[in-house]
Amino acid sequence: MILEARDIIKRPLVTEKSVDGASIHKYTFEVNPGVNKIQIRKAVEEIFGVKVIKVNTINVKGKRRGFGRVRGKMSDWKKAIVTLREGDKIELDGIDYFEM
Repeated sequence: MILEARDIIKRPLVTEKSVDGASIHKYTFEVNPGVNKIQIRKAVEEIFGVKVIKVNTINVKGKRRGFGRVRGKMSDWKKAIVTLREGDKIELDGIDYFEM
């Protein structure tokens, strides 16, 4: 099955740690769990028009949650940390979220 670039990259993760990483050209995204590093690299380059140097991925296990007597588990998901070439940066909807 061939996935579109927008199906591979679900959303950017904007946390304190990911915003700090943007200063050294590292950006963090939630990605589709079934994709590999090569697909992530191509998708980021296609969507944002930047050159990717390196991709690191992490499989994040879902946490157990409870509400009253009901117990459940949040979904597992995959995180990608993408390192860009010197001078490249990512802006979303005209706003540079990572430079805030």
